[in-house]
Amino acid sequence: MQAEEVYKKLDKEFEINKVNEGEWSSFDLGDYATKKFRTTWKGLALDNATEVNKVYTAVFPSEPVLDRIIASGVEDALIFTHHPMIWDTSLEGFPFRNIPARYLDVLKENRISLYTIHVPLDRNGAYSTTVSLARALEIETDREFFDYFGSKVGVIGKTECTSYFELSGKVKEVVGHLPKIYVHVSNQKFNQKVAVVAGGGNYPEIVEELAETDVKFYITGVTRKKSDYEPSLRFHEICQKNKITVIAATHYSTEKFACIAIQKFFEDLGLPTEFLDDEPSFSDY
Repeated sequence: MQAEEVYKKLDKEFEINKVNEGEWSSFDLGDYATKKFRTTWKGLALDNATEVNKVYTAVFPSEPVLDRIIASGVEDALIFTHHPMIWDTSLEGFPFRNIPARYLDVLKENRISLYTIHVPLDRNGAYSTTVSLARALEIETDREFFDYFGSKVGVIGKTECTSYFELSGKVKEVVGHLPKIYVHVSNQKFNQKVAVVAGGGNYPEIVEELAETDVKFYITGVTRKKSDYEPSLRFHEICQKNKITVIAATHYSTEKFACIAIQKFFEDLGLPTEFLDDEPSFSDY
């Protein structure tokens, strides 16, 4: 399939010209990155292919993901990621870093493009991060909440689990590892109402909004407490004050379901598609 046609279909599906995006000011792939991406931070980041014969999906363009693609010997391919940068919680401050330069020549030589969308994939929809996570957890969505750069990215719904211990077990089963639970009140009654925001959901504004409801259980990805990141400390203060119990399951593990779901979009175009699994960062919580 012509690469330009694939890009246009993605742009249209996710309305990237209408959806606002946060600023990825640390993004720097030099002249390899498209001029448009360097100003919009969404859509086609590396324009290396004229034909797309296979698509790989991933949450981050990490070294293990890129190594597997390159080792396969594939050419004329597309990498679709949720983030344009690699998640690295060992860094001080902004926990993202750029794709190492050693990969860029190889991707160009092998005619492998990179298309990446952050807020447009977070925005609630058929393939979105939160909706895909809620679907995997069998949470029946009742309504949307939390506005992020002009898009609703959270959902509130009902689980069939009858206790938050059962719910945390469900999360463990779905993501494949132990979550971390912040219980902010003993013998808390479980009303089966749950809020979900995949990924970095430790924004004070999220739980401030929940505090105005009867929802006292919240599932997200990133909840780590860092002394140099005041918003996360404030997030935990609000949860404790308003008795909101939090189940955290890492950035990667809560967002991967969107990159699994998006395979259907490409397969409907007749493109062979493979999701490349990665490792969660347990320092996220």
